[in-house]
Amino acid sequence: MKKDGNRERFEASSGISIKQLYTPEDIKDQNYERDLGFPGKYPFTRGIYDTMYRGKFWTMRQYAGFGTAEESNKRYRYLLSQGQTGLSVAFDLPTQIGYDSDHPMSKGEVGKTGVAIDSLKDMETLFDGIPLDKVSTSMTINSTAIVLLAMYLALARKKKISFNLVSGTIQNDILKEYIARGTYIFPPKPSMRIITDIFKFAKDKLPKFNTISISGYHIREAGATAVQEIAFTLANGIAYVEKAISAGMKVDDFAKRLSFFLNSHNDFFEEIAKFRAARRLWAKIMREEFKAKDEDSCKLRFHTQTAGCTLTAREPENNVVRVTLQALASVLGGTQSLHTNSRDEALSLPSQLSAQIALRTQQIIAYESGVGSTVDPVGGSYFIEHLTDEIEKKAKEYIEHIQKNGGALWAVESGYYQKEIQRSAYDYQKRIEKKENIVVGVNRFETEKEKIKEIFRVDPKVASEQIKRTNDLRKKRDNKKVFSSLKELEEKAKSDENLIYPVLESVENYATIGEICDVLRRVWGEYRENVVI
Repeated sequence: MKKDGNRERFEASSGISIKQLYTPEDIKDQNYERDLGFPGKYPFTRGIYDTMYRGKFWTMRQYAGFGTAEESNKRYRYLLSQGQTGLSVAFDLPTQIGYDSDHPMSKGEVGKTGVAIDSLKDMETLFDGIPLDKVSTSMTINSTAIVLLAMYLALARKKKISFNLVSGTIQNDILKEYIARGTYIFPPKPSMRIITDIFKFAKDKLPKFNTISISGYHIREAGATAVQEIAFTLANGIAYVEKAISAGMKVDDFAKRLSFFLNSHNDFFEEIAKFRAARRLWAKIMREEFKAKDEDSCKLRFHTQTAGCTLTAREPENNVVRVTLQALASVLGGTQSLHTNSRDEALSLPSQLSAQIALRTQQIIAYESGVGSTVDPVGGSYFIEHLTDEIEKKAKEYIEHIQKNGGALWAVESGYYQKEIQRSAYDYQKRIEKKENIVVGVNRFETEKEKIKEIFRVDPKVASEQIKRTNDLRKKRDNKKVFSSLKELEEKAKSDENLIYPVLESVENYATIGEICDVLRRVWGEYRENVVI
């Protein structure tokens, strides 16, 4: 970088060079009908619905959950009262990896990164007073997705709500856990079997529920570029579709309930182009490779979260501006659902005030900015269209390489994904340290300003209270029924039968998440990561 701060190189995060000026020459090979088309029409570059936000704003979610189910329920009720239109549940680490709160591995983690859920009893408290047939619930859960889904359905049944009225999403994306996040339990083969069991169950029973949220978010947070994010995410999507088809399902029976979860990072125009490229690329994959006939099967529906990795502990008020730009890029890119991070998340779980500011950011974009008045307002920009084409082309090259070598499972087991992400993360950090990439308030324009004083902290008593509740439950429930249903689960896990039914019976008998996962651990074992250096 020059001393006066003017940049010598202009490129997007994916290494795509940015010219000084774009003209019709830069998109001369683009065919409007083939490459863009109209909103709501294949290849969906301009959006998956014809009216987009003129008909309905995106679902405004705030990812929330901490401490006990009772505390989280209060936060959910507050956010809903402030105009939030969907819930997004964060679970603590023990819940994510299938341990009860009193397990030795849970020590120090209960209620810290999200809410502690040991049993259906906790789920009943978490959603107390919340109408499951009117509120869409997204659950960020993967290894134990089948258990949490079963708890949610058992709760709906107790509330006498028909399954076909229940709407929401379970993340249920195990491949990205092996790649970037690490909350896996079982080896890939049985983990993929669980996912297809859920697909099969949901096909007839859960018409309004998204059975998977194929996540590029965590891949990007681990250090991937925008191109790698959509390439690796869509390659994983291909693996899930192939697995479902090999299990005997027809593509049009399940593909319309697939959803995606993408990151919105700092490079404003690159992110907009990334979302548009991802839609077009997925539409082509579904129609050309999997021969999907239903147009809904070709639609890439996605939730977006602003980039947690861009938030800074220094001058955290600056994070409000970062999040606003990232949220606006998501909207201009045509997201269906959005979570805006809170200003203090580099320091702690968000305070109630910070969560409210994050929600208000979405509401101001929706109701005051006017960006939703017309569909795809950036469509036709020479720069945006050129960047969309370039991102699609580079992502397609990655996908073809992965498929040629054996697909997403090969990319996981060989360490290919991990190596590519590590390389990109290292390059990005080097640019920050050399001040080629400026992070305001961190490596330039630093001040001695104080951090936010009111940091939200989870009460240390949470763990002991949660453990007591779970132990009390074990004494009061019908343990004969519990052990019988767990035995049935063990037998079904050794067969090819759908596991959702014995898991549902187990949770309805108040078996805990740890007890259920321990049964599956005995049958399948646990996955041990092949460390990539």
